[in-house]
Amino acid sequence: MLRIRTIHNTALPVSRQRLGQVKEIFRAGFPDMADYADQLDSLLANPFKKGYQAAIIVAETGTGRVKGFCLMLHFPQVHACWLDFLAVRAEGRGGGFGGALYEAAREYAQGLGAHSMWLEVTPDDSELTSDEKELANAKRRMRFYEHYGARPVLNAAYARPVGQPPTTAYLLFDGLGRDHPLHRSYARQVVHLIMTLRFGHVVDPTYARRVLDDFKDDPVPIRPARYIRKGDMPAAVLGGRLEKAFALVSSGKHVIHHVRQRGYFEQPTRVGALVETMNALGIFSELPERRFAEDAILAVHDRHFVEFLKAVCLKLSRERPVYPDTFPVRKPERRPKINVVQAGYYCIDSCTPLDGNAYTAARASVDVALTAMEEILSERRVAYAVCRPPGHHAERSVYGGFCYFNNAAIAAHRLSQESKVAILDIDFHHGNGTQDIFYRRDDVLTVSIHGHPDEAFPYFSGFAHETGTQAGLGFNLNLPLPAGTGPEEY
Repeated sequence: MLRIRTIHNTALPVSRQRLGQVKEIFRAGFPDMADYADQLDSLLANPFKKGYQAAIIVAETGTGRVKGFCLMLHFPQVHACWLDFLAVRAEGRGGGFGGALYEAAREYAQGLGAHSMWLEVTPDDSELTSDEKELANAKRRMRFYEHYGARPVLNAAYARPVGQPPTTAYLLFDGLGRDHPLHRSYARQVVHLIMTLRFGHVVDPTYARRVLDDFKDDPVPIRPARYIRKGDMPAAVLGGRLEKAFALVSSGKHVIHHVRQRGYFEQPTRVGALVETMNALGIFSELPERRFAEDAILAVHDRHFVEFLKAVCLKLSRERPVYPDTFPVRKPERRPKINVVQAGYYCIDSCTPLDGNAYTAARASVDVALTAMEEILSERRVAYAVCRPPGHHAERSVYGGFCYFNNAAIAAHRLSQESKVAILDIDFHHGNGTQDIFYRRDDVLTVSIHGHPDEAFPYFSGFAHETGTQAGLGFNLNLPLPAGTGPEEY
């Protein structure tokens, strides 16, 4: 199985591992420029430092072996991309990896709103490329690019040999399926940025001026295809090669937990409405939840609490929910002996029921959050986890507010092992559970914007003076808003 992903930064271990393989392929494919491989880290770490955004697209197997890559530079000022390098491992040549990567590069450029993609190639003319083997390779590459509608821009100055030893290249223009002429002003803008921002350290200003001045005709002439008949060129950008940057994760198990008795207004339709709306945008890959071990829950929640939820729910009827009605002062030595009565010991309100489906649904909701978390750790840019039951009222040892396990906290704890994490909670009600779990920690910043607890559930937490304690002092920020707060104040 071949997967094509985009590396935008090196913050995660998996990104650094992929980048290491990219450098290996780079040095093997471009031995004369091997030192440039060492600059890839800084390109990704400071993506806008040089006036363009850099990203690396990799084609990898299911086992994580990178078979090839391409380095993309995006110039948002002119809605254009520059394909800087494309290389495939020696054992992968001829296996379709180059075509897959180029198709992904076109898809990536179009997704950024680019109107064109540009690149350099060795000339396929004997007058400029005298070595027969190199000329044969140049013709093969040109045939490859012509297949996608990319063709040389007729600019004699750009093709003129430069440097020591002298080298020469053709400038290729790929209109990304747009049936529009290449206007002179646009070509000059793009080439000017490429020469100053990408190649400014080696391009002589006199040469750059000569290249720009050589754009005389409008529209700019493009060399006719030599190897592919016009009708054979699939100039349109083919989607589906590049893994979508956004993932949408949900579980069908949430529907089994729908209590129709008193006061339960946490409805299953919420998930359906969100999933339908997100999918309509066309930018999400919808994924099912994957199963995770209980250890992830126990890293955040008390074992007695977890075992209670599991034991009592699996014994209860699916038709007759239990609502807590007795709330003792919580002391471990005074935990009630009867499981059902313990509902009040482990709950913060009288509105959150337990039934035969509550644990199963809550467990699946945790899996949804952790699946989304794994997508982030695998270099997905955004993962939207549609969790039901929700979670932010579940503390380390108690449930409530229709929340049983704290999905966001469980995922955040796992992410905190890789980097610092921030949780921004914009629910109208304060996330007392999330605050409780991370109140003494400095590796997860918790921020909550909510209705003032003097007037809104859960009433006992969410005040501005609650800022954390011990190591977590200053890492909990509550922004309670009074009733009647308008958009400007928010």
